[in-house]
Amino acid sequence: MNKTIRRASVFTLLMVLALLVRATWVQFYEAGALADDNDNRRNAIETYAAPLGNIVVAGEAITGSARTKGSDLAYKRTYTDGELYAAVTGYASQAYAPTQLEGIYRDLLNGTDSRLKTVMDTVTDTRADPGNVITTIDPAVQKAAYKALGDKKGAAVAIDPRTGKILAVASTPSYDPSSLTDANTAGAAWKKLNDDPDKPLTNRALRQPVAPGSTFKLVVAAAALEDGLYGSVDEKTDSPDPYTLPGTRTVLKNENASAPCENASIRVALQYSCNNVFAKMAYDLGQDKVKAMAEKFGFNDEEQDVPVRAYASVYPSGMDDAQTALTGIGQFDVTATPLQMAMVSAAIANGGELVSPHMVSQVTDGGGDVLRDYDEDADSERIVSESTAEELRSAMETVVSEGTGTNARIDGATVGGKTGTAQHGENNSKTPYAWFTSYAKSGDQEVAVAVIVEESDAARSEVSGNGLAAPVAKAMMEAALDR
Repeated sequence: MNKTIRRASVFTLLMVLALLVRATWVQFYEAGALADDNDNRRNAIETYAAPLGNIVVAGEAITGSARTKGSDLAYKRTYTDGELYAAVTGYASQAYAPTQLEGIYRDLLNGTDSRLKTVMDTVTDTRADPGNVITTIDPAVQKAAYKALGDKKGAAVAIDPRTGKILAVASTPSYDPSSLTDANTAGAAWKKLNDDPDKPLTNRALRQPVAPGSTFKLVVAAAALEDGLYGSVDEKTDSPDPYTLPGTRTVLKNENASAPCENASIRVALQYSCNNVFAKMAYDLGQDKVKAMAEKFGFNDEEQDVPVRAYASVYPSGMDDAQTALTGIGQFDVTATPLQMAMVSAAIANGGELVSPHMVSQVTDGGGDVLRDYDEDADSERIVSESTAEELRSAMETVVSEGTGTNARIDGATVGGKTGTAQHGENNSKTPYAWFTSYAKSGDQEVAVAVIVEESDAARSEVSGNGLAAPVAKAMMEAALDR
């Protein structure tokens, strides 16, 4: 064999070997990545080749599947009362990645979850019957929240303090997930929703932390009682009025100039929402102690899964004395979601113990057999002592019976709450946020609620937690207590 032929043969052999190596690499190492690629049409064809499993509320499916025409995607997702439950379900779309519960339980709902496979499914390599997601949502409470929020831009969360079950997750304005399910029409709907300045796709209940305002005073009060700075909610505090922020000439004003806020007790300070008391209290405690208490309640948790990943509510670090004082009234860089403030009220209502909040009770296979029980998995953590929780409940009940939260009163029920009106924008240039966090008890029924109203048709001078948010909380609590 001459040299030229030999070289050509070696080169050809090397090329064949390279192709074999590459083919082997693609088949055995990159196959998974290619199969999972969102641009792989075969995935969508497989996902929508048969009806999906369902998301269930109070025994009724709020999702379904409909046969399509003229498409290689045989089925598409459908929703019952889509706008009502959008903050719970999210969407499963032929065109976009699924969100919320649809995204978290994607494999379960399309039948590819390994827990669903029977021996025969494995042998025949066929997709198993899809499973179902059983939620903790109470339809009466969910409807009450959505109806009471109405045209307002806001959100609300309700939790059973004893079990951690989330009874309602509402965010307004909402959207109909059905508009995003069909690949042929989803693009236009997606553009319209994303161009909407009110951001209907944003889950304000779980994923938009903003300044909590005076509702955060409950956390500061808890820190003061647990630390021993004050022995009870009826002990006089060391709180000058007016109060000048430390290291500055800035005088912190109270909303009600005639309120008895000078050296007021925690009860009176919560009743009248005295800024001077809680700003001074945060400064006296120091940011580390306030932060430690906030984190016990759930602030700064980057992995708050319910099981949807909630955005972290934040208590900041590295502040000067004036900034620390401002955190005492839920301002500066303090942020919270309605979920977080509902957790604060839930822990106080539950004797100081916080049961991990969750909005999925169980996941099951297609035959109804339970694959995982989240109710049984829910754990609890002591946040404050029973005596501190009792003191705070007493003060919160005064807020509703005699203070700034009277719009949350419910005949025949024990109701405690805290209002908040949080500054928004540079120098408070935008409409303030109206907050209310509360709990209610009647007989063997209990509920904790947090509501935020970001915008409404109310005049700026009429924006308050009691005026806008407390009526929403009341409607939800009445529904939970069946009143």
